Amino acid sequence: MRVKQNHYRTVWMDRQSVFMIDQNLLPFQFEIFESKTYKESCAAIRNMTVRGAGAIGAAAAFSMAQVILSAPEQNFWAYAEEGRKEIENTRPTAQNLFYAVDRVLGAARKSQVPKKAALEEAQSVADEDVRSCQAIGETGATLIKDNARIQTHCNAGWLAFVDYGTALSPIYAAAKAGKKVFVYVDETRPRSQGARLTAWELYHQDIPHAIVPDNAGAYLMSIGKVDLMIVGADRIAANGDTANKIGTLEKAIAAKEFGVPFYVAAPRSTFDLNCNDKDGIPIEQRDEEEVLYQIGLTQSGKIEKVLVASPGSKAVNPAFDVTPAKYITGIITEKGIVTPSRASIARLFGR
Repeated sequence: MRVKQNHYRTVWMDRQSVFMIDQNLLPFQFEIFESKTYKESCAAIRNMTVRGAGAIGAAAAFSMAQVILSAPEQNFWAYAEEGRKEIENTRPTAQNLFYAVDRVLGAARKSQVPKKAALEEAQSVADEDVRSCQAIGETGATLIKDNARIQTHCNAGWLAFVDYGTALSPIYAAAKAGKKVFVYVDETRPRSQGARLTAWELYHQDIPHAIVPDNAGAYLMSIGKVDLMIVGADRIAANGDTANKIGTLEKAIAAKEFGVPFYVAAPRSTFDLNCNDKDGIPIEQRDEEEVLYQIGLTQSGKIEKVLVASPGSKAVNPAFDVTPAKYITGIITEKGIVTPSRASIARLFGR
């Protein structure tokens, strides 16, 4: 995607540094963060400087490459395994993270030149993410009719992947094909990734949209304002149960009630075939400050964090929920649209 006429990927590597768009500053400031060590990259994943399934995966791949590059000759593989554990402990729900780390470490172990192999494999993870998301867009665009009204939740656009995105990629492809679309953007509390990131993306792509409160989604569906809903995923179990940003489950239930098709868009790297169903998906619990405080831009142009809740009150902050397969109309992948069933998912992987 382009920002101020320049093409950017969300995350990339140059020499031993990992560069990423600082998503904590968006939409108020556009800055590139440089991570010089794998520990800095781990911190960036954890604090959501970089976030979103595919972007986390690419950042994890590059982080694992940083581990291999910095490993001492003595105890090389023990050092690599410790680095692996640190990376995997950053965001436990994100399947792309584990997929990427496994690939990079595995490639390094199999090679006579592990540092070169790790770099090449990390870059392959990022490049494949781009191709997969572009294909998801082309496939998903066939579901979007002219003048469609689409609802989204969280951000699964190009910021959440290396480029193109998943849930937004079909919207971009449909708009590019000349279809008129309108997007209802769930604000997605507590971090407001919809209001801050999805809206920012759509604005810069000249796609008509409106930010809506999270609790307005069911109402919009009930009065016939939503033609379909597309969301992303952070992990999909073998039976089609899908973890995504907190609040997705209630949208899926509302969509089922009001007859609105509900699609999940995700590459195959987000599927976890070793996870049988929703009970096997770990749910990340994040700091209560994300609920109690909000970050915004003051009239004087300063970015500030302010308390938006009753002083002294506590908060609970699960980062994700799991939508059972029965609420999902279909899963849009780079290999086509599949039904959320064990048999269909198995065929997707040639099993």
